[in-house]
Amino acid sequence: MTARIAFAEQTMPAWKRAVLKIGSSLLAGDGGLSPRHAVHLAAFVHACRAQGREVVIVSSGAVAAGRGILQAVLHATPRPGAAMAERQALAALGQAKLMAFWQGLFAQPVAQVLLTHDDVRNRRRYLNARATLQELLRCGALPIVNENDTVSVDELKLGDNDTLGATVAALIDADVLFIATDIDGLYDRDPRAHVDARPMQTVIAPGDDILAMAGGAGSAVGTGGMRTKILAAQRAGAAGIDTVLFNGTRAAVAHALGEDRLTGTRLVAGRSRIAARKHWLRHAPVEPGAAIVIDAGAAAALTGKGASLLPIGVADARGEFRRGDLVEIVRADDADAAPVARGVTQYSAADIRRIARRRSQDIESVLGYNYGDTIVHRDDLSLHAANAQESQDV
Repeated sequence: MTARIAFAEQTMPAWKRAVLKIGSSLLAGDGGLSPRHAVHLAAFVHACRAQGREVVIVSSGAVAAGRGILQAVLHATPRPGAAMAERQALAALGQAKLMAFWQGLFAQPVAQVLLTHDDVRNRRRYLNARATLQELLRCGALPIVNENDTVSVDELKLGDNDTLGATVAALIDADVLFIATDIDGLYDRDPRAHVDARPMQTVIAPGDDILAMAGGAGSAVGTGGMRTKILAAQRAGAAGIDTVLFNGTRAAVAHALGEDRLTGTRLVAGRSRIAARKHWLRHAPVEPGAAIVIDAGAAAALTGKGASLLPIGVADARGEFRRGDLVEIVRADDADAAPVARGVTQYSAADIRRIARRRSQDIESVLGYNYGDTIVHRDDLSLHAANAQESQDV
């Protein structure tokens, strides 16, 4: 039989923060979870962290772990006619086991973060989830993210942890999404059926033609396939994030990846992460009539210094809006001027009216809680076009 055409090694671009998605096929063993492939994926994470990089793991495997407990400890068997309820129960059984499994492979503390699609659709919950993950990274913990399968019925049916990986990558402003799979990368045809399938080393802005090449699920354990990985790459690409597909069953591949040597497929976003973020901030609809009113000093700091918006520079809030809404930022001294900027607010209109003109350290004493020192963080702010040209905020 003709040998399959191999992927050539390529050099990875520099990156600082990444999401590593690991599917069930790489974790499941006889009757539960197996460290066979997880050990070298953990070694990859260790290598990245030693270089000062940040990694968040999106891990499947709770259902597989729960199945092992069901059979080995509870001596129970699947119940006919209750497939969804059974999978939810297995996920609930397996979550603790999955976390203990990962903790056994790392010296630093691991932290469980369970998300549903509602957590990323709802802007306030989105901000809370992002703040939690960023704080976990700041303090040196290793976040292990999974869908809250116990309650996420639709997500369980869709089996879209690949999409969750892309969503988390956008959530934390990652530079790259790594997807560990059980084949070497993307081919122009199914390599399991065609030994002459040609490897696709680099794909720029994967579109519908690339999606059409992807087949269905390739694993009896996992619920995803190459198609879901391409869809995830498209979602990540829309946020300006590259996606990398590599064979997580091969220790040498994972080791080389820790040295920025990729044997696999790199799916390149059509635009930069910063450009994608700024595009969304500039063009997404804002709350009608909602605005944060700032003084001249704050306007100068935003446009001239690239600063975040602090409560000391805020004069008032117009209209009604909630934490997480996208609002205009306008000057108090020139009602006819174009907005200075727009951004995602960390505080509601009612809260802003209470903390306006206050120092950041006074927020908690005034409100009784604190979502951070800024009203609008620089990362969540885009200057008006004229100001953006002046400050090179593009």
